[in-house]
Amino acid sequence: MAIQWFPGHMNTARKQVAETMAKVDLVIEVVDARLPLSSSNPMIEPMRRLRQRPALKVLNKADLADPRLNKIWLEWFKSQPGTEAVLLGEDNKVQGAKLIPQLCQALAPHRDGEEKPLRAMIVGIPNVGKSTLINHLAKRKIAKVADTPGVTKMQQRVETLAGMILYDTPGLMWPKVQNEDSGYRLAMAGSIGRNAYDEVDVALYAIEALVARYPQLLLDRYKLKDLLADAEPLFELIGKKRGAMLSGGRIDTQKTADMILTEFRGGTLGRITLETPDDFLEMPVYDPNDEVELPDPDL
Repeated sequence: MAIQWFPGHMNTARKQVAETMAKVDLVIEVVDARLPLSSSNPMIEPMRRLRQRPALKVLNKADLADPRLNKIWLEWFKSQPGTEAVLLGEDNKVQGAKLIPQLCQALAPHRDGEEKPLRAMIVGIPNVGKSTLINHLAKRKIAKVADTPGVTKMQQRVETLAGMILYDTPGLMWPKVQNEDSGYRLAMAGSIGRNAYDEVDVALYAIEALVARYPQLLLDRYKLKDLLADAEPLFELIGKKRGAMLSGGRIDTQKTADMILTEFRGGTLGRITLETPDDFLEMPVYDPNDEVELPDPDL
Protein backbone atom coordinates (compact mmCIF):
# COMPACT_ATOMS: atom_id res chain seq x y z
CA MET A 1 0.00 0.00 0.00
CA ALA A 2 1.48 3.34 -1.05
CA ILE A 3 1.61 5.90 1.78
CA GLN A 4 0.91 9.52 0.80
CA TRP A 5 0.59 12.65 2.95
CA PHE A 6 0.36 16.23 1.69
CA PRO A 7 -1.76 18.46 3.99
CA GLY A 8 -3.20 21.63 2.51
CA HIS A 9 -0.84 24.01 4.33
CA MET A 10 2.13 22.37 2.60
CA ASN A 11 1.03 23.73 -0.76
CA THR A 12 1.39 27.23 0.69
CA ALA A 13 4.72 26.24 2.24
CA ARG A 14 5.97 25.03 -1.14
CA LYS A 15 5.27 28.45 -2.66
CA GLN A 16 7.02 30.17 0.25
CA VAL A 17 10.09 27.99 -0.18
CA ALA A 18 10.28 28.80 -3.90
CA GLU A 19 10.01 32.55 -3.18
CA THR A 20 12.55 32.49 -0.35
CA MET A 21 15.01 30.47 -2.43
CA ALA A 22 15.52 33.55 -4.62
CA LYS A 23 16.79 35.71 -1.75
CA VAL A 24 19.08 33.35 0.16
CA ASP A 25 22.68 32.36 -0.45
CA LEU A 26 22.40 28.68 0.35
CA VAL A 27 20.02 25.94 1.44
CA ILE A 28 20.39 23.93 4.64
CA GLU A 29 18.37 20.74 4.23
CA VAL A 30 17.86 18.64 7.34
CA VAL A 31 17.40 14.93 6.63
CA ASP A 32 16.94 11.93 8.90
CA ALA A 33 20.23 10.01 9.12
CA ARG A 34 18.26 6.74 9.44
CA LEU A 35 16.68 7.27 6.00
CA PRO A 36 18.82 9.96 4.37
CA LEU A 37 17.52 9.83 0.81
CA SER A 38 13.93 8.90 1.57
CA SER A 39 13.77 11.97 3.85
CA SER A 40 15.36 14.29 1.27
CA ASN A 41 12.62 16.27 -0.49
CA PRO A 42 13.05 15.87 -4.29
CA MET A 43 11.33 19.23 -4.88
CA ILE A 44 14.22 21.12 -3.28
CA GLU A 45 16.95 19.99 -5.67
CA PRO A 46 15.49 21.49 -8.89
CA MET A 47 14.63 24.71 -7.02
CA ARG A 48 18.14 25.27 -5.74
CA ARG A 49 19.79 24.27 -9.01
CA LEU A 50 17.59 26.73 -10.87
CA ARG A 51 18.82 29.46 -8.51
CA GLN A 52 22.36 27.99 -8.41
CA ARG A 53 22.35 27.76 -4.64
CA PRO A 54 24.77 25.44 -2.80
CA ALA A 55 23.39 23.03 -0.22
CA LEU A 56 24.41 21.86 3.23
CA LYS A 57 22.85 18.50 4.11
CA VAL A 58 22.48 18.04 7.86
CA LEU A 59 22.11 14.33 8.66
CA ASN A 60 20.18 14.76 11.88
CA LYS A 61 19.49 12.05 14.49
CA ALA A 62 22.86 10.54 13.57
CA ASP A 63 23.13 9.20 17.13
CA LEU A 64 20.18 6.90 16.32
CA ALA A 65 21.64 5.73 13.00
CA ASP A 66 24.16 3.02 12.16
CA PRO A 67 27.66 4.57 12.65
CA ARG A 68 29.10 2.67 9.69
CA LEU A 69 26.38 3.88 7.35
CA ASN A 70 26.61 7.41 8.75
CA LYS A 71 30.09 7.62 7.25
CA ILE A 72 28.95 6.17 3.92
CA TRP A 73 26.03 8.58 3.62
CA LEU A 74 28.17 11.55 4.68
CA GLU A 75 30.65 10.89 1.89
CA TRP A 76 27.86 10.17 -0.59
CA PHE A 77 26.22 13.55 -0.04
CA LYS A 78 29.58 15.32 -0.18
CA SER A 79 30.16 13.78 -3.60
CA GLN A 80 27.04 15.49 -5.00
CA PRO A 81 27.56 18.77 -6.96
CA GLY A 82 27.52 21.93 -4.86
CA THR A 83 26.87 20.01 -1.66
CA GLU A 84 28.48 19.79 1.78
CA ALA A 85 27.28 17.51 4.57
CA VAL A 86 27.53 17.15 8.34
CA LEU A 87 26.35 14.64 10.95
CA LEU A 88 24.27 15.94 13.86
CA GLY A 89 22.88 14.11 16.87
CA GLU A 90 22.38 14.35 20.60
CA ASP A 91 25.97 13.24 21.11
CA ASN A 92 27.46 16.18 19.15
CA LYS A 93 24.69 18.81 18.97
CA VAL A 94 26.81 21.59 20.51
CA GLN A 95 29.88 20.85 18.38
CA GLY A 96 27.73 20.35 15.29
CA ALA A 97 25.86 23.61 15.81
CA LYS A 98 29.23 25.42 15.95
CA LEU A 99 30.47 23.70 12.79
CA ILE A 100 27.41 24.51 10.65
CA PRO A 101 28.08 28.29 10.34
CA GLN A 102 31.65 27.52 9.27
CA LEU A 103 30.49 25.11 6.57
CA CYS A 104 27.90 27.64 5.38
CA GLN A 105 30.52 30.34 5.17
CA ALA A 106 32.74 28.10 3.07
CA LEU A 107 29.84 27.47 0.69
CA ALA A 108 29.08 31.20 0.35
CA PRO A 109 32.39 33.03 0.93
CA HIS A 110 31.12 36.20 -0.77
CA ARG A 111 28.72 36.84 2.12
CA ASP A 112 30.57 38.00 5.20
CA GLY A 113 30.12 40.63 7.87
CA GLU A 114 27.33 42.90 9.07
CA GLU A 115 26.84 44.63 5.74
CA LYS A 116 26.51 41.37 3.80
CA PRO A 117 25.28 38.75 6.29
CA LEU A 118 25.01 35.20 5.08
CA ARG A 119 21.39 34.23 4.39
CA ALA A 120 20.36 30.58 4.61
CA MET A 121 17.05 28.79 4.33
CA ILE A 122 16.44 25.70 6.47
CA VAL A 123 14.20 23.12 4.82
CA GLY A 124 13.22 19.54 5.53
CA ILE A 125 10.37 17.13 5.88
CA PRO A 126 8.18 17.23 9.03
CA ASN A 127 9.55 16.00 12.35
CA VAL A 128 13.13 15.78 11.11
CA GLY A 129 14.55 18.27 13.63
CA LYS A 130 14.57 21.65 11.86
CA SER A 131 13.17 23.54 14.83
CA THR A 132 15.69 22.00 17.21
CA LEU A 133 18.51 22.99 14.85
CA ILE A 134 17.18 26.56 14.59
CA ASN A 135 17.17 26.85 18.39
CA HIS A 136 20.75 25.55 18.61
CA LEU A 137 21.99 27.93 15.93
CA ALA A 138 20.17 30.91 17.45
CA LYS A 139 21.27 29.84 20.95
CA ARG A 140 17.77 30.55 22.22
CA LYS A 141 14.34 28.97 21.99
CA ILE A 142 12.64 30.42 18.93
CA ALA A 143 10.99 27.56 17.10
CA LYS A 144 8.42 25.17 18.58
CA VAL A 145 9.69 21.61 19.01
CA ALA A 146 7.34 18.60 19.01
CA ASP A 147 7.26 14.92 18.08
CA THR A 148 4.17 15.46 15.94
CA PRO A 149 4.77 16.28 12.26
CA GLY A 150 3.34 19.52 10.91
CA VAL A 151 3.82 21.76 14.00
CA THR A 152 5.61 24.60 12.17
CA LYS A 153 3.20 26.04 9.61
CA MET A 154 4.56 29.56 9.06
CA GLN A 155 7.93 30.74 7.81
CA GLN A 156 10.01 32.88 10.16
CA ARG A 157 13.21 34.94 9.92
CA VAL A 158 15.90 34.47 12.59
CA GLU A 159 19.17 36.34 13.17
CA THR A 160 21.90 34.35 14.89
CA LEU A 161 24.81 35.48 17.05
CA ALA A 162 27.13 34.10 14.38
CA GLY A 163 25.91 36.78 11.98
CA MET A 164 23.70 34.54 9.86
CA ILE A 165 20.13 35.20 8.82
CA LEU A 166 18.06 32.02 8.82
CA TYR A 167 14.69 31.45 7.22
CA ASP A 168 12.89 28.66 9.04
CA THR A 169 10.30 26.97 6.82
CA PRO A 170 7.46 24.56 7.68
CA GLY A 171 8.08 20.86 7.26
CA LEU A 172 7.51 20.12 3.60
CA MET A 173 6.56 16.85 1.97
CA TRP A 174 6.03 16.39 -1.75
CA PRO A 175 2.67 15.53 -3.36
CA LYS A 176 3.46 11.94 -4.33
CA VAL A 177 6.04 9.57 -2.82
CA GLN A 178 6.89 7.34 -5.77
CA ASN A 179 9.07 4.86 -3.90
CA GLU A 180 6.79 2.67 -1.77
CA ASP A 181 9.64 1.70 0.56
CA SER A 182 10.37 5.38 1.16
CA GLY A 183 6.76 5.96 2.18
CA TYR A 184 6.94 3.19 4.77
CA ARG A 185 10.31 4.39 6.05
CA LEU A 186 8.95 7.92 6.47
CA ALA A 187 5.99 6.52 8.40
CA MET A 188 8.36 4.46 10.58
CA ALA A 189 10.30 7.62 11.44
CA GLY A 190 7.14 9.55 12.33
CA SER A 191 7.48 12.10 9.53
CA ILE A 192 4.00 11.43 8.15
CA GLY A 193 0.72 12.21 9.93
CA ARG A 194 -0.60 9.16 11.77
CA ASN A 195 -3.98 9.32 10.07
CA ALA A 196 -2.31 8.74 6.68
CA TYR A 197 -1.23 5.15 7.41
CA ASP A 198 -2.09 2.05 9.40
CA GLU A 199 0.31 1.52 12.32
CA VAL A 200 0.03 -2.27 12.18
CA ASP A 201 0.86 -2.28 8.47
CA VAL A 202 3.90 -0.06 9.08
CA ALA A 203 5.02 -2.16 12.05
CA LEU A 204 4.91 -5.31 9.91
CA TYR A 205 7.05 -3.51 7.32
CA ALA A 206 9.43 -2.51 10.13
CA ILE A 207 9.81 -6.13 11.21
CA GLU A 208 10.59 -7.23 7.65
CA ALA A 209 13.15 -4.45 7.28
CA LEU A 210 14.84 -5.25 10.57
CA VAL A 211 14.94 -9.00 9.89
CA ALA A 212 16.70 -8.21 6.60
CA ARG A 213 19.13 -5.60 7.95
CA TYR A 214 19.48 -5.95 11.74
CA PRO A 215 18.27 -9.41 12.80
CA GLN A 216 20.45 -9.54 15.91
CA LEU A 217 18.93 -6.34 17.26
CA LEU A 218 15.47 -7.92 17.06
CA LEU A 219 16.66 -11.09 18.76
CA ASP A 220 18.33 -9.17 21.57
CA ARG A 221 15.60 -6.59 22.19
CA TYR A 222 12.67 -9.01 22.30
CA LYS A 223 14.62 -11.94 23.73
CA LEU A 224 13.83 -14.21 20.81
CA LYS A 225 15.54 -17.57 20.23
CA ASP A 226 15.24 -17.30 16.46
CA LEU A 227 13.45 -15.27 13.80
CA LEU A 228 10.35 -16.60 12.13
CA ALA A 229 10.19 -16.51 8.35
CA ASP A 230 7.04 -14.39 8.15
CA ALA A 231 6.46 -10.96 9.68
CA GLU A 232 2.93 -11.62 11.01
CA PRO A 233 3.71 -14.54 13.36
CA LEU A 234 6.85 -12.71 14.49
CA PHE A 235 4.73 -9.61 15.19
CA GLU A 236 2.36 -11.75 17.30
CA LEU A 237 5.25 -13.36 19.14
CA ILE A 238 6.66 -9.93 20.03
CA GLY A 239 3.22 -8.89 21.28
CA LYS A 240 3.01 -11.96 23.51
CA LYS A 241 6.55 -11.40 24.81
CA ARG A 242 5.61 -7.85 25.82
CA GLY A 243 2.22 -8.73 27.32
CA ALA A 244 0.21 -6.85 24.71
CA MET A 245 -2.80 -9.13 25.10
CA LEU A 246 -6.57 -8.82 24.97
CA SER A 247 -9.20 -11.05 26.51
CA GLY A 248 -9.38 -14.55 25.06
CA GLY A 249 -5.62 -14.68 24.45
CA ARG A 250 -5.78 -12.35 21.48
CA ILE A 251 -2.91 -10.04 20.55
CA ASP A 252 -3.49 -6.32 21.01
CA THR A 253 -2.23 -5.46 17.55
CA GLN A 254 -2.48 -1.69 18.01
CA LYS A 255 -0.49 -1.73 21.24
CA THR A 256 2.12 -4.04 19.72
CA ALA A 257 2.50 -1.85 16.62
CA ASP A 258 2.79 1.34 18.69
CA MET A 259 5.45 -0.29 20.85
CA ILE A 260 7.57 -1.43 17.89
CA LEU A 261 7.39 1.96 16.16
CA THR A 262 8.05 3.88 19.38
CA GLU A 263 11.10 1.78 20.16
CA PHE A 264 12.47 2.31 16.66
CA ARG A 265 11.88 6.06 16.76
CA GLY A 266 13.45 6.44 20.18
CA GLY A 267 16.51 4.33 19.40
CA THR A 268 15.59 1.65 21.95
CA LEU A 269 15.97 -1.06 19.31
CA GLY A 270 19.51 0.11 18.59
CA ARG A 271 21.28 2.27 16.03
CA ILE A 272 19.53 1.53 12.75
CA THR A 273 19.74 2.89 9.21
CA LEU A 274 17.01 1.70 6.86
CA GLU A 275 18.72 2.36 3.53
CA THR A 276 22.03 2.63 1.72
CA PRO A 277 22.92 4.58 -1.43
CA ASP A 278 22.90 1.26 -3.31
CA ASP A 279 19.18 0.88 -2.59
CA PHE A 280 18.49 3.68 -5.06
CA LEU A 281 19.25 3.25 -8.73
CA GLU A 282 18.99 7.02 -9.15
CA MET A 283 18.21 10.14 -7.16
CA PRO A 284 14.50 10.59 -6.39
CA VAL A 285 13.09 13.04 -8.94
CA TYR A 286 10.14 15.35 -8.48
CA ASP A 287 7.80 15.34 -11.47
CA PRO A 288 4.92 17.87 -11.37
CA ASN A 289 2.93 15.48 -13.57
CA ASP A 290 2.86 13.01 -10.68
CA GLU A 291 0.92 15.35 -8.41
CA VAL A 292 -2.33 13.94 -7.11
CA GLU A 293 -5.27 15.49 -5.33
CA LEU A 294 -5.28 14.16 -1.78
CA PRO A 295 -7.67 14.82 1.09
CA ASP A 296 -6.27 17.04 3.83
CA PRO A 297 -5.60 14.78 6.84
CA ASP A 298 -5.82 17.89 9.10
CA LEU A 299 -9.55 18.24 8.38
